[in-house]
Amino acid sequence: MTLPVTRLPAGWAPAADSLAGRVVLITGAAGGLGRASALACAKAGATVLLADRKARALEPVYDEIAALADAPRPVLQPMDLQGASPLEYQTFAESVERQLGRLDGVVHAAVKCEGLTPLGMLSPEEWITTLHVDLSAPFLLTQACMPLLLAREDSAVVFVLDDPERMARAHWGAYGVAKAGLEGLVSILHEETDETSLRVHALLPAPMRTALRRTVWAGEDPAKVATPDVAAQAVLYLLAPEARSARGKVLDLRGGEHNGG
Repeated sequence: MTLPVTRLPAGWAPAADSLAGRVVLITGAAGGLGRASALACAKAGATVLLADRKARALEPVYDEIAALADAPRPVLQPMDLQGASPLEYQTFAESVERQLGRLDGVVHAAVKCEGLTPLGMLSPEEWITTLHVDLSAPFLLTQACMPLLLAREDSAVVFVLDDPERMARAHWGAYGVAKAGLEGLVSILHEETDETSLRVHALLPAPMRTALRRTVWAGEDPAKVATPDVAAQAVLYLLAPEARSARGKVLDLRGGEHNGG
């Protein structure tokens, strides 16, 4: 890992209104970490933009947030990261500005991984689409949203990594390459924004009970793996102003456990 590593402050717990008044965009909001982060952000007072491929997949998350007492009503922002053109990312950002007039945070929780495959057997289509969803799309969406983020007094973008030692091993294919590239993206973007109001963060979760983990670790008992809620609490920390000291670093949640997914 090339990024500096940081940990959650000892005894840290989010304040009930730590994101009050903020607007946060979450990709992959219908999935494990995305859904947990969306709920956590809404409970902390943020207006959450729920982004995923299909509006129908987002509706249960929308309903969960809408049922929370005093939580701002979320906004559905369907977007197919795999099929979107560069112009569509720009149009997406313009839609956010028209609807809400601001953007304070982006959480890149969307992920594509079809399982472990040797590079010699990986189809060209899977290579291209996985690299796009897991690396190119976070770049394109962040770039399109940067004018909105830089207009705020404090804003943050959170990129989600995976165990860098494991990603360099056999069979992790395009997903492993994309996650390695994502670490480089975080480093470069931080260098370019370090003196601005935009904070760039990386998050390295511990093992989580997600669809991705079920795909890769098919024989595992899911009851022995924690839900994404712990990682979602770390997302709250990174989105809040108190995480300024963590900018440009990877927030490592693994502790002594290094076989996440």
